[in-house]
Amino acid sequence: MAIALYGISNCDTVKKARAWLDQRGIPYAVHDYKKQGADPGQLARWVEQAGWEKVLNRAGTTFRKLSDADKQGLDAGKAVVLMAAHPSAIRRPIVEHDGGLLVGFDPEAWDCVLG
Repeated sequence: MAIALYGISNCDTVKKARAWLDQRGIPYAVHDYKKQGADPGQLARWVEQAGWEKVLNRAGTTFRKLSDADKQGLDAGKAVVLMAAHPSAIRRPIVEHDGGLLVGFDPEAWDCVLG
């Protein structure tokens, strides 16, 4: 199974997800938004698959610090633009695997899908 893990290397949740994969011997490639950026086309595909409400991390500091104008009238298109401009506003981690997409780290869900 080919796995790509997207996130930010020093994010605690990403570290937990990587440890979970390592403990199970599951190989994966890492894409760090801070070093490699966030591709708007890929973000749009994730939003189409999972919904912008799930992919955009509205509870995080980055989103909360955005202007009210940036937060108003959110829809899929505006969310993609915001996440491309502010990759820290993307929920972490996001995992692409042969069977689909996992958004966020939930060990039980990951066990069902990847375990």
